Amino acid sequence: MEQNASTYEVHLITSDQLQITGKGESALWKEAVVLSNFISPWDSMTPSKIEFKGLWDENQLFFCFTVFDTEIHIDKKDDTVVSIGNSDRVELFFRPDSSLNPYYCLEMDTDARIMDFIAYPNKEFNYGWKWPEGDIDVRSSKNETSFTVEGAISIDSLKKFNLIKDNKIETGIFRAKYNSTDNINFEPTWITWVNPNTETPNFHIASSFGVLDLKH
Repeated sequence: MEQNASTYEVHLITSDQLQITGKGESALWKEAVVLSNFISPWDSMTPSKIEFKGLWDENQLFFCFTVFDTEIHIDKKDDTVVSIGNSDRVELFFRPDSSLNPYYCLEMDTDARIMDFIAYPNKEFNYGWKWPEGDIDVRSSKNETSFTVEGAISIDSLKKFNLIKDNKIETGIFRAKYNSTDNINFEPTWITWVNPNTETPNFHIASSFGVLDLKH
């Protein structure tokens, strides 16, 4: 089942059944809606296919990105924000409301390294902030056709940050893809679920968010 609007239905599953492995291999993922209408509004090239799936139970929000791309760029100098920020990655942004004051960012590369930070309007980022330990689990894998980033976020932490309202979570779903013509200099292509309708790439804007609708 495909879904193409800016609201994504997250189906409810029985608690404590989905095990995160980084491979998205649980049979429970068959119960999820497949979101694949990702675009790069600022680039003429059609991006590699991305499939996003979400599920939830009483304790966790689960997500799984499968990106059909094997030409992966990853900066392995260290595990700093700069290194992860120069790597192919997938991203989830969560906000309490459209003021973006604040909002919460999770950027995860193909090695499951997490760049998590709290942000405020006009791209004011606090990289000292981290998602609470024990409230997030992210794993990844690669194969001959794709890479997968799979994770779980505790419902308690989402509630603590005031991110669940009427069983809805205002969410941005993105990807950064790095390309090079000389294998020395890499430039990102920015890929999004919701077109923010900006002249230049910008995910840090209210119009880049959609809604995850937690269904019962």
